[in-house]
Amino acid sequence: MRRASGLRTLEAALIRSGLGPVAGVDEAGRGPCAGPLVVAACLLAPKAYDKLAGLDDSKKLTESVREELYPVITRLSLAWNVVVIPAWEIDSIGIHVANIEGMRRAVAGLGRRPGYVLTDGFRVPGIPVPSLPVIGGDAAAACIAAASILAKVTRDRMMVELDERFPGYGFATHKGYNTPEHLAALNQLGPSAEHRRSWRNVREMGGPRAARGAADHAGAVLTEDADADGRVATDTAHAR
Repeated sequence: MRRASGLRTLEAALIRSGLGPVAGVDEAGRGPCAGPLVVAACLLAPKAYDKLAGLDDSKKLTESVREELYPVITRLSLAWNVVVIPAWEIDSIGIHVANIEGMRRAVAGLGRRPGYVLTDGFRVPGIPVPSLPVIGGDAAAACIAAASILAKVTRDRMMVELDERFPGYGFATHKGYNTPEHLAALNQLGPSAEHRRSWRNVREMGGPRAARGAADHAGAVLTEDADADGRVATDTAHAR
């Protein structure tokens, strides 16, 4: 496929072949040592809306542009779904398995069955429709680019919230990535409950400070979730 025709080339070819509608799947948060992995699936309408002309790999866009595109994508897409995999689950099953599982969950939760699925970089077994991994897909297919923006914006917003719950780490700035500032805070404070213990740099920072941090977090959660009668709420909020 020639890129000259833009991000819609691959999707348009699949639709012309009777394989539409086409969903794109991408993730945000594979590399960080803290915070969740967020996976999004997006089923764009065949029409190329002018308001989505700015779609591109989310990493190439500024934060303000991503925030502007987010509501446009959610409004104009045929269906979309965002799945959040927390740090503890990543530690339990591994980041690659979490990524593949997240992609399956994202497609399954679309609410509308796609005719074809394009995934960014990884082959995803278990998707009940034909699929194709696309290397650099967020810069090659509009539906993957849209999914990458949904995932990135959702995760960035979550990290800003975590910065308020776990002050001192700078989550709002570095979003959990291994920046010098984050590593310095990790060395000083120890891991929080949102750090991935399966990452070597986090595991090596474990110890009494980490245990105290986890206990403080658990107490804060219980305090926040207790209702007026003193009962603890058990519902978990899920991003969409």
